[in-house]
Amino acid sequence: MDVQIEESWKEELQGEFAKPYFSGIVSFLKAEKAAYKTIYPPGNLIFNAFHHTPFQQVKVVILGQDPYINPGQAHGLSFSVPEGLVKPPSLLNIFKELQEDLGIPIATSGNLEKWARQGVLLLNASLTVEAEKSNSHAGIGWQTFTDEVIKHISQGRQHVVFMLWGKFAQNKEILIDAGKHKILKAAHPSPLSAHNGFLGCKHFSKANDYFKEQDITPIDWNTTTP
Repeated sequence: MDVQIEESWKEELQGEFAKPYFSGIVSFLKAEKAAYKTIYPPGNLIFNAFHHTPFQQVKVVILGQDPYINPGQAHGLSFSVPEGLVKPPSLLNIFKELQEDLGIPIATSGNLEKWARQGVLLLNASLTVEAEKSNSHAGIGWQTFTDEVIKHISQGRQHVVFMLWGKFAQNKEILIDAGKHKILKAAHPSPLSAHNGFLGCKHFSKANDYFKEQDITPIDWNTTTP
């Protein structure tokens, strides 16, 4: 199966694309579109996180659950929204934590592509969703695929920081070799849980401190600088 994905990831994950479960994902999405259902993100952005962050450049993994369900928001990067859109509540709390942790002013835009270009893989566990229906594609096979993505990063890369926010993301810890990588855990940035340990977690400074210890260039978390 010829999946339109960035070349390093295509090579890394080629075995997955040949498996029956992945053919099942493709068939399901084709059937949904044939039934005139609205799917987010648009087809050309389903693998956007991989496009911006090639395999050998991954330094941080921030795991979300599934894409945004409202028009125009989902563009294939977890927590991120395109330029010009109002920042969703979880993303706003991420920016609040950045301000508290590193003194970075809250950005006017919610677009996190600058992070992705520096090696921050903004990965949702499910890469598609039906409009207005959260977690509607959670059972179609995407989580098998993205679990493999996490395993490949754990096995094939060194000194990656995994930011696991909330119970769903933290359940993925078993896929990660803690001896090779840095695992940071906190509550989810949702307004329902952010005050239970996300706000004040200092994950962004902790990640950069770890990179400095490993003689790796830190991430510039300021999304508004060039």
